[in-house]
Amino acid sequence: MITSRTKVSRIGFGALLLAGVGMPALGQDTPESLLPPGFDDPAPTPAPAPGPAPAPTRTADPVAPVEGVALPGDNVLSNAAEIVAPGTVVDLSRYELPEFARHSLDRVGVFASGNAAFPADSFGAADGRFLQVLMRRMDAPIASRWASIVLRRALMSPLDTPANVNGADFAADRAWALLRMGEANAARAVINDVDAENYTTWLYQVAMQTAMATADPAALCAIADGGAAAIAQRGWALAQAMCLGLAGKPNEAGKQFERARSGTSPSDIDNLLAEKVLGTGAQGRRAVTIEWNPVSQLTAWRWGLATATGVEVPAELYQTAAPQVRYWQALAPNIDPAVRAPAAELAATAGVFSNAGLVDLYSEIEQSGDSGDAQTVARDLRTAYTDGDVGNRIGALRTLWDAAETPRARYARLILTARAASWIPASDKVEDADRLIASMLSSGYEAAALEWRPVVKRGSEAWALLALADPGASQLASGDVTGFADSGSRRKAQMLLAGLAGLGRLSAGEAQSAAVALDVPIGGVNSWTQAIDAAGQRRDAATVALLAGVGMQSVSWDHVAPEALFHIVAAMRAAGMVNYARMIAVEAVTRSA
Repeated sequence: MITSRTKVSRIGFGALLLAGVGMPALGQDTPESLLPPGFDDPAPTPAPAPGPAPAPTRTADPVAPVEGVALPGDNVLSNAAEIVAPGTVVDLSRYELPEFARHSLDRVGVFASGNAAFPADSFGAADGRFLQVLMRRMDAPIASRWASIVLRRALMSPLDTPANVNGADFAADRAWALLRMGEANAARAVINDVDAENYTTWLYQVAMQTAMATADPAALCAIADGGAAAIAQRGWALAQAMCLGLAGKPNEAGKQFERARSGTSPSDIDNLLAEKVLGTGAQGRRAVTIEWNPVSQLTAWRWGLATATGVEVPAELYQTAAPQVRYWQALAPNIDPAVRAPAAELAATAGVFSNAGLVDLYSEIEQSGDSGDAQTVARDLRTAYTDGDVGNRIGALRTLWDAAETPRARYARLILTARAASWIPASDKVEDADRLIASMLSSGYEAAALEWRPVVKRGSEAWALLALADPGASQLASGDVTGFADSGSRRKAQMLLAGLAGLGRLSAGEAQSAAVALDVPIGGVNSWTQAIDAAGQRRDAATVALLAGVGMQSVSWDHVAPEALFHIVAAMRAAGMVNYARMIAVEAVTRSA
C-alpha cells in the first residue's frame, strides 16, 4: 500500500532482493472476458508452432482478455519401461514427446484465445530475483480492477524467463501471485505449462495451492508421487491416498491414507476431507460426515476439498480467510449460483469477474425460479436490459445501484449494469449521467460513454470521467481541475489531476499549478517511482504492470496516493498501454470518496 512518498521510499528494493520469503501454507475452467468486444481491437493470436515462439513486436498496446484461454495438454508421466506381459519389456521412449514438443523453461505462459499476448521480452533486462521478490511480497489482491486485469494478462502471457532465476521457480512465483489476486484459473494455466519432470520444490507447493484454489484435487495426481518425494508433508501423503482412490484402487488408497494420518486425531478436518475425496473414486465405499463446528480457520486445503466434494463451507468461515478465497468461490461452477452471486460481485471489483459473467450468473439465478435477494437482483437486471421504456430501464438501474451499501458493492453494481447502461440514449434530461457513464467505463464501454460528451455538464463527475476516457481529448488547463475540486470531492480532483497529468493532457506548467493547488507531489522521487518510470521508458510492459500492482497494495482506493496513480498512468502510457492507463485513471476518480 502506497500512501506517501515516505512510505514508498521504504520499499528498499536492494534490501528486498536479499531478504527471505516465507512459503505458503496448504491452502471454471478458463479466465473469462472482462471487456466488451472491440476494446483495443486485439491483434490475431499467434498460431502455436514447434519450438520457442518468436517474440511479438512491441508496438501494439496489449489488449484485455477475451473468452477462453488455450490450456496446454496434460503431462503424462511414466517409468522408462512398462511390463505388459511376463518377460516382455516395452521401451516407452518410442512414445514420448519429441524434444520440440516439450515445454521449455526459457519461456513459460499461455496464449489467451482472441488476445494478443504481452511481448515475450516484457520483463526486459530486469533481474529475475528482483521480480521474484516483488511478486512474493506484493500484498494482493490490489486496489484497482483495471490494474489487476493488466497484471493478470502479463503474468499469464508466454514470457521469457529473466536472468538469475530457475524457469520453474519463476513460473511458480507468477502462479502464486495470480492465486493471491484470486485468479485461480490463470494460475493453473501457467502451472500447466511446465512439464512435471521440471518441477521444483517451490513449484510443487504452488501447484498444490492451485489445485485447491480450483477445487480440483485430481490435478495433483500426475505430481503426487514427485511432490511427496520432494516435500515431507502430510498434505502430499494424503494427496497420494486421494489419487489412489480416484484411480479406483480403494485398498491401496486406504492403506496409504492410514499411513498419512498416523499420529493425528481421527476427527481432524483435513484428514476427513481427504478421505471424502478418496471415497468418491470408483469402488469407493467410504461414508464421511464433515462437521464444521470445531473449525475456526478456513484454509485453501479445506476450501478446495470441501468444494470438490460438494460440501458447503459455512458463510462465517469465509471471514477467517483472505479475500481471494471469495474470488475462488465465485469461479467455482459446482457451487449454487445464488450462493456465488455476492462473491462474484466482489470478484468483479478485483478484475476476476466480468460484466458478461455477472449477467450470465444472474440469468441462471432467474431461470432457477428460486426466491431470495439474488432473484430480486436478477429481475431488476432483466428490466434494466429488456424493458421497452427507457424510463423503466433507468429506474431499474437506480434500484440496483441504490441497494448497494458499501463502496465496493456500489462499484460492483456499476460493473453489473455496464452493458445495460450503454444502451441508454445520451440526453441532458437524464439525471444519473454520472453513474451511467461510470458504469459504462467500469467495463470498457467507452464508445457508448463518449456519446454523452455533448450533454454532460462541464465540471461534473461525468465530464471528468470522459475527459480521462476520451482517447482524442484536447489539452486542459489547471483551472479545469481546480474547478472540479470546487464543485465536488477534493480527493476525486486529486485523482483527476494525477490521471490527466499521467496521460499528458496537461502541460508541465498547468500540471504543476494544479499540483500545488491540490497538494499532490507528482514530482517526488523514490525507489518505486524511479523503478516504474524507468520500466515505462524502456517499454517493459510486464515490469510496469507488476510495479503498478506494487503501487496499489491496498484493499481499497483510500490508501492509494494520487502521486502513485500519476506514475502508474504515465508509465503505462510510455510502455504502450495507454488504453489501460485511461481506464485506471477513470476507475481512480470513480472509486475515490
